[in-house]
Amino acid sequence: MDTMFKYALKYIRNFSIIAHIDHGKSTLADRLLEFTKTLDARDMQEQVLDDMDLERERGITIKAHPVTMYYSASDGHIYQINFIDTPGHVDFSYEVSRSLSACEGALLVIDAAQGIQAQTLANLHLAMERHLTVLPVLNKIDLPAADIDGTRQQIEEIMAIDASDAICCSAKTGVGIFEILERIVRDIPPPKPLENDLLRALIFDSHYDNYRGVKVYMRVMSGEMRKGTLIRMMATGKTFEVLEVGIFAPQMRPVEHLRPGEVGYMIANIKNTADVKIGDTVTSHKHPAPEALPGFKTVIPVVFAGIYPIDSSDFEALRDALAKLQLNDSSLHIEQESSTALGFGFRCGFLGLLHLEIIFERLQREFDLAIISTSPSVSYHFALNDNTVKEIDNPSYYPDPANIAWVEEPWVRSHIILPTDYLGAVMNLCMDKRGACFKTETLDSRRVMLTYRFPLNEIITDFNDKLKSVTKGYGSFDYEFDGYAEGDIIKLEIRVNEEPVDAFSCLIHRSKAESKGRAICSKLKEVIPRQLFKVPVQGAIGGKIVARETIPALTKNVTAKCYGGDISRKRKLWEKQKEGKKRMKEIGKVTIPQNAFMEVLKASE
Repeated sequence: MDTMFKYALKYIRNFSIIAHIDHGKSTLADRLLEFTKTLDARDMQEQVLDDMDLERERGITIKAHPVTMYYSASDGHIYQINFIDTPGHVDFSYEVSRSLSACEGALLVIDAAQGIQAQTLANLHLAMERHLTVLPVLNKIDLPAADIDGTRQQIEEIMAIDASDAICCSAKTGVGIFEILERIVRDIPPPKPLENDLLRALIFDSHYDNYRGVKVYMRVMSGEMRKGTLIRMMATGKTFEVLEVGIFAPQMRPVEHLRPGEVGYMIANIKNTADVKIGDTVTSHKHPAPEALPGFKTVIPVVFAGIYPIDSSDFEALRDALAKLQLNDSSLHIEQESSTALGFGFRCGFLGLLHLEIIFERLQREFDLAIISTSPSVSYHFALNDNTVKEIDNPSYYPDPANIAWVEEPWVRSHIILPTDYLGAVMNLCMDKRGACFKTETLDSRRVMLTYRFPLNEIITDFNDKLKSVTKGYGSFDYEFDGYAEGDIIKLEIRVNEEPVDAFSCLIHRSKAESKGRAICSKLKEVIPRQLFKVPVQGAIGGKIVARETIPALTKNVTAKCYGGDISRKRKLWEKQKEGKKRMKEIGKVTIPQNAFMEVLKASE
């Protein structure tokens, strides 16, 4: 059908699907690919666009994935529909914002059984900021619990969008897919023509290929790009010759040229990952555009953790792997650091704990690296007595307490949507996390929305898991940065065999330090193997020990060979053993196994 497509801006549609995690976005994408015959039936599989092993295992979308479909509409014309898949989890909202910048419209998919969730609202605001046309779609109408009228009412009341003609569909059974495609063609506007034909293309993603270098994913705004075009990256000023352009169908397929409004990829023998910046504008080297396209906002990481190779000889490999992942995920922040316990490694900034887990697993799987991670922390502002302010996210840089005037910690504003039955349990959880409630809104007879302010370090680790468990999976939340406020932040130092281990130490609020210290010490007692001598594990604040566990020694029965006789003979052997243990403790080293680092991450107060 693509050979029959006659290029014209009015026959191109670019759209994205925005939804809360697990509302059927990837399944709907499968049905659209099936209906437009983009893929043969024999090539179809569940979640075609989620091509990463991790995405399939966890049932979530991690990477934005573009695909070009050709659809013969009821008006007799063939349309080129470019769809950019987006993640739904709060940690990947940057991926969503990048995808939306390349679109004119968005399908807002809502599970008719669950109704509007927190991330649905957050992603809708991203679409509204970019003035996109939003089409509401009620999915999973085949479920017995589906409440179509109630969900329509929620859309109108909470989102202020007219839902009287919202499309009802079931991505699983294929009901309503025809209506969705017809509405995309009818209601989503075609790309706007720009005033001149100078080449401008917006980079919204990129990927490193070992054989062909960097593959750049882009949306052409004006001009034309083909093989042999000499291009310039406007942010870096680097010049390259295009070797191949193509579209995603959904695998990469070379084409002659990419024209305005089209979404595709470009290969230009780019070997250095630093030469490509997400949000940059590609223009012609001979006739450059006067100014760049409005790019994306600079993303600010909120969670920091150290990633170290277990074998120090893997340091170079880890550095290359992180650079390649950063190209594919520009929200990842990297800087080199060293630790007394772990050697040389990298301090990395992430958008959330799931983001940290995903990067950690991708490094292990895709690059076959043996690595460990330190406890995640956030960035604090330390005001010192000499009127300087330091930004610190690593406990090993904690200043002398005598020099600290005050400390500020980051806070976030969060929207939590939950069934009214679990209101008490969720408010208790929020109180435990030092949250301050601003307002409570009733969405309908069954659900409420709470607006809270939290210290960021309280919610990055396990808040989402705990919220899901106390609400039996029905609660959802999203958060946005809301400035810094003064807090009583101290350093909790963990010592193993009297030696401080900075990988386990953390910056924490004083009220939580003791319980966190106990949790880490008891977890370490479980995971550190027993030695031939007693090993104390301590949590300390300055010189004060607030938690302690002792790993008992492996003992050998030295008197087993004695039978009867005088007790003094046994005593002599015991004394000899005691001396040996004392000497061993002085020179003995405790090796902490790799799994201990991941287990401590999960140790809750």
